Amino acid sequence: MRYTSPLSTLSMTPRIALSSISVIPKLGSRLWNVRASPTILRPIFRFQSTVVAIKMEKVDTTARLSKLRELMKEREVDVYIIPSEDSHASEYIAPADARRAFISGFTGSAGCAVVTHEKAALATDGRYFNQASQQLDSNWILLKQGLLDVPTWQEWSADQAAGGKVVAVDPTLLTSGAAKKLSEKIKKGGGKELAAVEGNLVDIVWGEDRPPQPEEPIIVLGEKFTGKDVKTKLSELRTELKKKKSLGFVVSMLDEIAWLFNLRGNDIPYNPVFFSYAIITADDATLYVNSSKLGAECQSYLEENGVSIKPYKDIFNDASALRESAEARKNGEGGENKKFLISNKASWALKRALGGDGMVEEIRSPIGDSKAVKNETELEGMRQCHIRDGAALIEFFAWLEDQLIVQKATIDEVEAADKLESLRAKQKDFVGLSFPAISSTGPNAAVIHYKPERGSCSVVDPKAVYLCDSGAQYLDGTTDTTRTLHFGEPTDAEIEAYTLVLKGNIALDRAVFPKGTTGFALDSLARQYLWQNGLDYRHGTGHGVGSYLNVHEGPIGIGTRVQYSEVSLSPGNVISDEPGYYEDGSFGIRIENIVMVKEVNTKYKFGDKPYLGFEHVTMVPYCRKLIDSKRLTDAEKEWLNDYHADIWNKTKGYFENDEVTTAWLKRETQSF
Repeated sequence: MRYTSPLSTLSMTPRIALSSISVIPKLGSRLWNVRASPTILRPIFRFQSTVVAIKMEKVDTTARLSKLRELMKEREVDVYIIPSEDSHASEYIAPADARRAFISGFTGSAGCAVVTHEKAALATDGRYFNQASQQLDSNWILLKQGLLDVPTWQEWSADQAAGGKVVAVDPTLLTSGAAKKLSEKIKKGGGKELAAVEGNLVDIVWGEDRPPQPEEPIIVLGEKFTGKDVKTKLSELRTELKKKKSLGFVVSMLDEIAWLFNLRGNDIPYNPVFFSYAIITADDATLYVNSSKLGAECQSYLEENGVSIKPYKDIFNDASALRESAEARKNGEGGENKKFLISNKASWALKRALGGDGMVEEIRSPIGDSKAVKNETELEGMRQCHIRDGAALIEFFAWLEDQLIVQKATIDEVEAADKLESLRAKQKDFVGLSFPAISSTGPNAAVIHYKPERGSCSVVDPKAVYLCDSGAQYLDGTTDTTRTLHFGEPTDAEIEAYTLVLKGNIALDRAVFPKGTTGFALDSLARQYLWQNGLDYRHGTGHGVGSYLNVHEGPIGIGTRVQYSEVSLSPGNVISDEPGYYEDGSFGIRIENIVMVKEVNTKYKFGDKPYLGFEHVTMVPYCRKLIDSKRLTDAEKEWLNDYHADIWNKTKGYFENDEVTTAWLKRETQSF
């Protein structure tokens, strides 16, 4: 989209969208950078303004679709749906689960494919219109979601089912709620109700070329990092189950299982989780996981904590057996009408195995709620890992400025990201990255989900804005920091935008609010100064962060999504504070700190409610030359000076023998 912003009249630069599944092995036991994710390939901006554009190749899907349609005929399926998700509703997926990408050729992270005997459609949102139009071959219709008169993939599926046709899906890949709504839409459109087809048809087409299921080892995360042992967590969960008078809780979210049992894995890139299910009842705890991932220490640890181990694939048979046993008790004399609990993100297949609506209640997961409230050990881990991570970022920014300005070196976006990763890897308890680094220069910084690709990215331009959004996994916490810098002379528009974003970042950090307040209610605090100037940004302001777990963690968040109005913030929540502004084709600004919710003292306590505020843990200075101090209030300057003094005191010891970094840090943290 082309548009004119009040901040600048710079010309727009055309961009080419590119997405790929990149596999970059790390040294030793580090995480593997494997991600089916969107990235944007920009023209490569050299200092001589040379532009190089790379055309994306299409995958010929004719043979794949032909094989899929043969299988559909065999199973009497007229319309087959291929979602993007895995069986655990994961945000990130393993390469073996990239079925939609395989069948369609479109490798963006969001979308759904629908195949009939005559047609094939790929639905995706506005982030990926450009990419999908280039990657899809002539077999596919692109459904641009959100545009006027363009049907959703659900509506398109229902239309194709008119006349009593059968629509089917692998029931492990769709949540129960989504399946119910889709089935109703299909029947309303004249089709038969949604059918569950056991055995994924795309997997059969993929055959031997399908990547293997990951079999990474699982480790025990000690109590010095978790702050709470497994028996205590299980006891607290059982208390909740007793309150709800349930038969038990069937756990399907991978990060919830990792947290509950104090285990970590490496089956999904950037997320220290492992493929598993769990069933917790009043008397038993069973972990469904392939035993090949468990060493002797893990097995002994689980046995000591009263956790039984069963094969991953046994979950559905055992769920059915539990249902039969529960139904027998229910139908017996004086039977009790109890139900199993599952998360509202659990699969349709899991609910079916447990007996459907009559035997199952879908709820917001009590494990997810507990996990989001960090204990004191986890909070202190967050403080400490962010100091170390801040030291790595400070050293990186000082190095990058020295290389570009003093050494006159040529460094591209991937080389910069690689250097940052190497500096993080030196830090204590580093495990790997928490997501692929967004290392972006100039116009690339205006692309919110930009990810540079090796060999086809831009050279960092010292005369342009540089935006770096990156994070790491440490044994004691997970980090996510964004800083926008300029190594030359920023324009007035860049300074204005940066300062407005900074004011919003500070306003949210300084917020005080009564207990019961949601992130939905706080969102406008970060946007207010942009709004006053007719500006805004098209993403959320904050997301929950795990403790050596997923960098995006529910159920809390700050933004305009409906779900952010459902769960109030509580002491112990860890969340990001990341307003931004993006000038398409010119520059992007984002400032992100991680903050922790805490109780604060106030002069009064209206309604006898506790009042809450934030403690920031990110230890990286803001870019001094992008700040217009005249736009800051005295209170904002005082906050900024205190924050920078804190950074100096906590990180200077890391650079005692590094004159370049020490000089950079001293300059960036001096008082206003």
